[in-house]
Amino acid sequence: MKIIEQPAHVLHDMLVKKELSAKELTDAFFASIDKSEDTLGAFVTLMRGKAGKDASIIDAKIAQGEELPYFAGIPVAIKDNICTKDVKTTASSKILENFVPPYDATVMTKLYDQNAVIIGKANMDEFAMGGSTEHSAYHITRNPHDLSRVPGGSSGGSAAAVAGGEAVCALGSDTGGSIRQPSAYCGVVGLKPTYGRISRYGLIAFASSLDQIGPITRDVTDAAYMLNAVCGHDKMDSTSLKEKAPDFTKALVADVKNLKIGVPKEYFADGIDPQVEEKVRSAIKSFAELGAKITEISLPHTKYAIAVYYIIAPAEAATNLERYDGVSYGVRVPGKDVPEMMINTRSQKFGAEVKRRIMIGNYALSAGYYDAYYLKALKVRTLISQDYVEAFNKVDVIMTPTAPTPAFKLNELTGDPLKMYLQDICTVPANLAGLPAISVPCGVNSQGLPIGLQIIGRALDEETLLRAAYTFETAQGIPFAVPELNNAEGGASV
Repeated sequence: MKIIEQPAHVLHDMLVKKELSAKELTDAFFASIDKSEDTLGAFVTLMRGKAGKDASIIDAKIAQGEELPYFAGIPVAIKDNICTKDVKTTASSKILENFVPPYDATVMTKLYDQNAVIIGKANMDEFAMGGSTEHSAYHITRNPHDLSRVPGGSSGGSAAAVAGGEAVCALGSDTGGSIRQPSAYCGVVGLKPTYGRISRYGLIAFASSLDQIGPITRDVTDAAYMLNAVCGHDKMDSTSLKEKAPDFTKALVADVKNLKIGVPKEYFADGIDPQVEEKVRSAIKSFAELGAKITEISLPHTKYAIAVYYIIAPAEAATNLERYDGVSYGVRVPGKDVPEMMINTRSQKFGAEVKRRIMIGNYALSAGYYDAYYLKALKVRTLISQDYVEAFNKVDVIMTPTAPTPAFKLNELTGDPLKMYLQDICTVPANLAGLPAISVPCGVNSQGLPIGLQIIGRALDEETLLRAAYTFETAQGIPFAVPELNNAEGGASV
């Protein structure tokens, strides 16, 4: 049994039974990092010293017979847009290359309360703007299943670390699919909870009405436990829901009898890779064999989702990124006066994709265009949400592909932003509607590339999502395995 391939619930039992020490576990993952990281590029910053100290503290608690929280001693990766006190947090941008937060994000406080071992800050698309992790200001991240391909984005580093044996689980953020899409590309589980379920305090903002932190794990069980660990109302976040979160692990029941599943025809239109459609439809068919009821539904405004998202998200981004001006914090590039200093700082330290989205956002919000673009986008967003409300009057969950294709080649879409944006077509609607959604592996294509099944649920009904995903995972019975780090197509190391 390879330690670095085990999910958190297996490792937790081993720690409790003293079959493994926290230090041995931490050392095993850093050994894996030392072996693989130069190839994968999953991390921006490693926290080797702190991780080692925290592991020793946990071992002392084990020796004293203390009861261990679920994530005690478990190596966790954190996306680099989640603030970590006294540890550099860059959002993979040069403009924050020297930023060391004086506080922890709420999710970090909750993980530390669990005695989790944080091993590093995961690479990402700059300010979470991208779908391939090629837009990091520091380096690209590669897909562990094929090093010539992207891991997805913007949480590509988090997904690659979990899939590549460099972390047991991770936290990512999801604005338009940035947890689910890389999870699908890398063959792991990724969950975006209902908007407001998890506090955004300490998350570096991209689009505030869409951003949501969530777990990336090796199986559905760990996703439920991680949701338990980081959910809950937070007075530091005005968008945090006051509803008490349930114990999500109680939803881990392999039973979907009479579950009503909606399959929207709009998600299987032109542009979906044939092998993706085949695997997803096969997965949905397996639910029918397990006793679920399948119904074709329509979400007619889905076709407008990408256009709506790429007006609203850049508009909010333009507002949120206005604070990076070289004055209060972050990098400053000198100029002859304050306006020139601000121009120099932004022009030299923001990447191309970030600049593109700021320009789009400012245009959409500008005088004469606000009503024509931004206000209209908000109205269509409401129509998209209403489509889901009507659908959930008939079904319990909705199933779709997570992404229209498997992971694409590095540099394949960087020269065509529109094609890159269209990779979000399956995931964006759930963010616009604020709904929970999970991606679970549902097979591989002829080249061995993972394919993800997306399950979307009613607001605040993560339990049904987890039950459906757990039932499917149990029926499949395929254990997680870390792939060999070679080029899946050519077989040669990269």
